[in-house]
Amino acid sequence: MPMRASPRSSFSDRAPRPAIQLSDLKELSMTSEIKTWTDPQGRIVPDHLVTDADRMKHDLALSLAEDANRVQEVIRAFKKRAFEEMYAAKDLIFGKYGAKVGGKKGGFGFRSYDGSVEVRIDVSGILKFGTELQAAKVLIDECIASWAEGADPNIIVLINDAFQVNKAGRIDTRRVLGLRRLPIKDAEGNPDERWARAMDAISDAVIDDETATYFRAHRRNEATGQMEHINLDFSSL
Repeated sequence: MPMRASPRSSFSDRAPRPAIQLSDLKELSMTSEIKTWTDPQGRIVPDHLVTDADRMKHDLALSLAEDANRVQEVIRAFKKRAFEEMYAAKDLIFGKYGAKVGGKKGGFGFRSYDGSVEVRIDVSGILKFGTELQAAKVLIDECIASWAEGADPNIIVLINDAFQVNKAGRIDTRRVLGLRRLPIKDAEGNPDERWARAMDAISDAVIDDETATYFRAHRRNEATGQMEHINLDFSSL
């Protein structure tokens, strides 16, 4: 009986080699078998595909951000210490004379004996507007519509600018309050009643129930004799 040759497996019969999956790449990365990077979209990028420029930017960003965090912590700790010690000193002085300390809404300061250095706690009110401002804007729009072509274009620009929001999404209170100084009159030369009502609405819209507290330090400039602010604002240094 003739022997039958064993069948050879063809290429198509072989099991396909599994492709490397994302999870495999992550696992290789974790076991240090291959170095990878993660891009902003969360994708795993092999090390050899990362350019030298990207490496430099990566290292610089991490280094400066780490230093900035350390500086921020120093400033935060100094602010806490400054406020605590300033208010503690105030309480001691008030207590010595039997005065009632009260709240923390008032500003105060201390000077060195020779007057060359001063530290202060300043409290400023934060102005905001209530819903009355919307009524004021409606009345102002009515005024502008009634003036038609007879209106001073410069005044209209001032009005429109006053109600523009800033980068923080807020209306500039100084500009809006400045509208109250505009001498608006009607066609007969008399004060415009609608404008007057709009200005009353602006006044009623002002909310002044919030404050911001600041620490400030000043040192005398020996050359000029003037007290100069020790600026802690990063953008001003």
